Amino acid sequence: MKKLFVLTGAGMSVESGLSTFRDADGLWENYPVARVATHEAWLEDPVYVNNFYNMLRRKLLDARPNEGHRLVAALEQRYDVTVVTQNVDNLHEMAGSSRVIHLHGELMKTCSSRDVDDPRYWRTMTPGDLDVHPGEKAGDGSPLRPYIVFFGEAVPNISVAAGYAQQADLFVIIGTSLNVYPAAGLVQYARPSTPIYLIDPKPVMAAGHHDVRHIQKGASEGMRELSAILLGDE
Repeated sequence: MKKLFVLTGAGMSVESGLSTFRDADGLWENYPVARVATHEAWLEDPVYVNNFYNMLRRKLLDARPNEGHRLVAALEQRYDVTVVTQNVDNLHEMAGSSRVIHLHGELMKTCSSRDVDDPRYWRTMTPGDLDVHPGEKAGDGSPLRPYIVFFGEAVPNISVAAGYAQQADLFVIIGTSLNVYPAAGLVQYARPSTPIYLIDPKPVMAAGHHDVRHIQKGASEGMRELSAILLGDE
């Protein structure tokens, strides 16, 4: 079974009603990065930061996977699929994808602020328990914080993702500008002979690769076209 690597960004979830961060009217327009997505912001005002992610969880609760998510999951019928996402939502999992690697954390999880990556202190939030309250503690006694990779923090799953990228027989990029590192660098791990498909309605640069087929459409429409190509090749 051929190995298919799928890298997704914010454009993957736009059709599900979730705002991107960087586009016009994106989340960073109303909530500056420095206030909600850095370690310094967390130290200065953890209540404000937690309230921001509490709000995002409530928005996520109303979101559903779109056709693009479902079509990615359906490729598992023919391929060994690894999804690596820059998104912190859980829509790929909800759509049925069985191997999803989150580079930037998971919105529906909270963790220790002393050791973010210690799974003993991860907590998965539920629809009836979406909010981190002021003063709430993790299991190690440190303040509970979102399981989100803040700007300037290490991206622990990047090496795991790179390993899958190197093994890929097919490489697919959906809804990402390829401007955010280290995620954008994953395309450089693809073997020179690996076909690369890029789904995004906007022009995107995939530096260093000449064999990139750009499907200039949104996630769902682009995945319909790509599915026809891939399944037609079988």
